[in-house]
Amino acid sequence: MKKNNKFYGLGRRKTAIARVLLEKGEGKLTINGKDQNIEDAFAPFKVVGLEGKFNIDAKIMGGGVSSQIGALRLGVTRALVNFDEKLKPVLRKNGFLTRDPRIKERKKPGLRRARRAPQWQKR
Repeated sequence: MKKNNKFYGLGRRKTAIARVLLEKGEGKLTINGKDQNIEDAFAPFKVVGLEGKFNIDAKIMGGGVSSQIGALRLGVTRALVNFDEKLKPVLRKNGFLTRDPRIKERKKPGLRRARRAPQWQKR
């Protein structure tokens, strides 16, 4: 989606959600209102040769550090596809457009965790 020269992308991984806005700029990254320097966020730009051309403004909620970075990377990639649809095959080939579907399995009744059974006792 394009809003007055800003390009939007939504990324998810595990329980983290990243809402990303790209706008033309000098390559700054702002997460939840604070300037950051995370190299993984700029990986999609390096693949398509657009590094240093966009500012990233992201709002990230939930999850841990690793899943937040994964969600941010997917959001940036989707925003890049909204900017130029021709970049999609290159990003897909490098694995940036694939959402990681792995999430935590739910706990089952009678077990300690999803699959961990209580320790068996002979007596």
